[in-house]
Amino acid sequence: MLVQKIKNKESGIVLYGITPPKAGLGEERVAEISALQIERLQALNIDGLVLYDIQDEKSRTEVERPFPFIETLDAFDYSQQYLASLDVPKIIYRAVGKYSEAELGQFLSAASSTKNLTVFVGAASKEQSVSMNINDAYELKSKVNQQLLLGGVTISERHQSKGDEHLRVFNKIAQGCDFFISQGVYDVNASKDFLSDYYYYGLENNIPLVPILFTLTPCGSQKTLEFMKWLGISIPRWLENELLHSQDILQKSVEVSEQNYRELRRFAAEKGIPIGCNIESVAIRKVEVEASIELLRRVSQ
Repeated sequence: MLVQKIKNKESGIVLYGITPPKAGLGEERVAEISALQIERLQALNIDGLVLYDIQDEKSRTEVERPFPFIETLDAFDYSQQYLASLDVPKIIYRAVGKYSEAELGQFLSAASSTKNLTVFVGAASKEQSVSMNINDAYELKSKVNQQLLLGGVTISERHQSKGDEHLRVFNKIAQGCDFFISQGVYDVNASKDFLSDYYYYGLENNIPLVPILFTLTPCGSQKTLEFMKWLGISIPRWLENELLHSQDILQKSVEVSEQNYRELRRFAAEKGIPIGCNIESVAIRKVEVEASIELLRRVSQ
């Protein structure tokens, strides 16, 4: 059980992440999409399924979004109505700034503490208008559903510029977070810097370390690469050159992601840091989705 693995602070947890279908699609089309997702995922050895709650992040950067922002179906509703036959725990993201206290409270009341987990995401920037801030969301969660396992988001690249990502993580642990899912990883050294400070701060302050689940995502085109960079994923210049000049950018990215995760696993294992991974495809092209499944199989071995 995923919940028990997280409570036990185990390494090796493997998740797969998807975004619900676009809002406005007919029920028949949504049923077709969900049937394909279930068929693809039910044979895989995953501990849980992540369902993202996307928000328009245009306030975070002045750079034009490579792909247009499109609203999606509610992640929790989609999981309940269309993915119920997929017998794995569902991790429901909540971009808390989108919801009123009543709306978030309704979700927290309805979520199952055995079949569901949740990850709270704060505002994309200080300029973003929000209905609820993340600290209020933590407080509400502790009142409404203490048993529901709560996760947070961590961004290793932010640690390079600000040097305090490990402190953000420990602050969220103090507010009830039992695990963390990272932003997409291509800069392995940034992740190792974060893990190092995370480990030594926990050691010096006698704070148990919770699982850090690193997100791995294939890249199948220059357009996808631009989108990943727009999302804030840090890709070292040398690696960007290697990807863009490779004969098969998609396969190269799968190999790089696998190597990065194995390097992180070795680094973490030496110190006893519990880590795992979350595999996703930021693009909806079939070849990139299939590459994410290949990557999942590789890291699960």
